[in-house]
Amino acid sequence: MAAEKIQKHVFISGRVQGVGFRAFTRSQAAALNIRGWVKNLADGRVEAKVQGKESNVDQMLAKLKKGPSFARVDNFEAETEKPDDFNDFEIRF
Repeated sequence: MAAEKIQKHVFISGRVQGVGFRAFTRSQAAALNIRGWVKNLADGRVEAKVQGKESNVDQMLAKLKKGPSFARVDNFEAETEKPDDFNDFEIRF
């Protein structure tokens, strides 16, 4: 089962700060059993690490590409990484 766990390091740009993007990400992570974190960057982007079963991570990435209703995603980058040891999903500051 552990072999199914994957992790993506994600950078999202557009209108993604001040629109509830981090809270949206946390709620989607809870619904999809995703672990990791999300945070705003000083340059206006949102950064996240998402980890879980491949099918759940794929669903999570699809949600993040769209974002919450007031967001506008202009650019989305995701790279596969070796999984870290996350116990939950958190908003980082």
